[in-house]
Amino acid sequence: MIIEQIYTGCLSQGSYYIESNGKAAVIDPLREISQYIEKAKKNNSKIKYVFETHFHADFVSGHVTLAKETGATIIYGPEAKTGYNALIAKDNQEFKIGEISIVVLHTPGHTMESTTYLLRDSSNKDIAIFTGDTLFLGDVGRPDLAQKAINVTQEDLAGILFNSLRKKIMPLADNVLVYPAHGAGSACGKNLSKETVGTLGEQKKSNYALRSNMTKKEFIKEVTEGLLPPPQYFPLNVKMNKNGYEDIDKVLQSGTTALDPDLFEEIANQSGAVILDVRHQEDFAKEHIPQSIFIGIDGSFAPWVGAMIGDVTQPILLLTPKGREKETVTRLARVGFDNTLGYLKGGLDAWKKSKRDTDFVNCIDAENFIELNKKENLSILDVRKPGEYISENFPTSKSIPLDFINENMNLIPKNSPFYIHCAGGYRSMIAASILKSRGIHNLFDVKGGFSAIKKASKDF
Repeated sequence: MIIEQIYTGCLSQGSYYIESNGKAAVIDPLREISQYIEKAKKNNSKIKYVFETHFHADFVSGHVTLAKETGATIIYGPEAKTGYNALIAKDNQEFKIGEISIVVLHTPGHTMESTTYLLRDSSNKDIAIFTGDTLFLGDVGRPDLAQKAINVTQEDLAGILFNSLRKKIMPLADNVLVYPAHGAGSACGKNLSKETVGTLGEQKKSNYALRSNMTKKEFIKEVTEGLLPPPQYFPLNVKMNKNGYEDIDKVLQSGTTALDPDLFEEIANQSGAVILDVRHQEDFAKEHIPQSIFIGIDGSFAPWVGAMIGDVTQPILLLTPKGREKETVTRLARVGFDNTLGYLKGGLDAWKKSKRDTDFVNCIDAENFIELNKKENLSILDVRKPGEYISENFPTSKSIPLDFINENMNLIPKNSPFYIHCAGGYRSMIAASILKSRGIHNLFDVKGGFSAIKKASKDF
């Protein structure tokens, strides 16, 4: 028996490859499916099933393409309705994979079709559960994402989740392994662990939502408390996962089209495309195409694209580090952004050689920022998440989390200089690019963010 976790850090997402005696299954696959096909081919195995734990909101799964390429059957739990051929399993239905089996445990609450898959070995012993977004390490799935679709409250869904955990998951043995769909960094929960595999016994001891003496009322209060609004792209990804999508090969073919500066600018003007610059934030600060948006490929790229651009149908043109065009288009497609029209051939050098204008971001190092603030009492915007700000912040700073900067433009100073920072410089540069694209240029980015401020300041 083989159980392999394929973890993608950018999405904080775990998919799973399971194999026994020449048969294989994949749980919650990534959209680029070649790795699963190659694993099966290498081991002379056939992928028989593609199990989906629920309709994912934060990424586009590879289930449709993987089934098409391998002939595998797509499996969902009860209450799922799809726009393509899928087997909607019954609660406790069993599927054989070689000498092992997977049992469907319907665990609604995160969404109504949410399902946990219980893996049993050849002797019918419980080995592991693949919990999707029902149970994470350190947390449980947020119960607010599906409420509009089924016209219930998040409190109703939380109550359903409470029952699912206590009736289906907690009665299992402590030594059962827990394989969740996400780890720390995902927006699908509040307090996810950095660990990506654990045991159920550990979770019963450490996970606040699995306390044995917890009442349903307490559970509902704790699970729903402090939930931030979900990113705009979440319901659009759900729709794609539910109804189907275009093969990623077609998306890559369009997105990796090389465009000279003339054609690049022409397409930008005609299509209303966002020019997305994915280079390092320092390179963007020094020089960039006017009104382009920065979201660096080496940060939490895909989730921030989803949060800041929102509409997966938005046309996008790319400025990338050399040789990373395909990677960028692939990572955009993982979160449903399929309308990439091409990239600037030759990068910014080609743009400058064509005698076109460039822009820059005013930056200041932490030491000068601190000294200047002593003299002038600066206007400071902290774009970190609310929890980060509450934990520790620079005196006199105002909290406007990057996630909500588009909705809070009225709070941005328009006529006087202001200074923005995040934790390390990545998010504040995203904020700076968005503000500049809106015509707000009276800003300074604090290099190195709050980490550099703390290091340079005697007040912490």
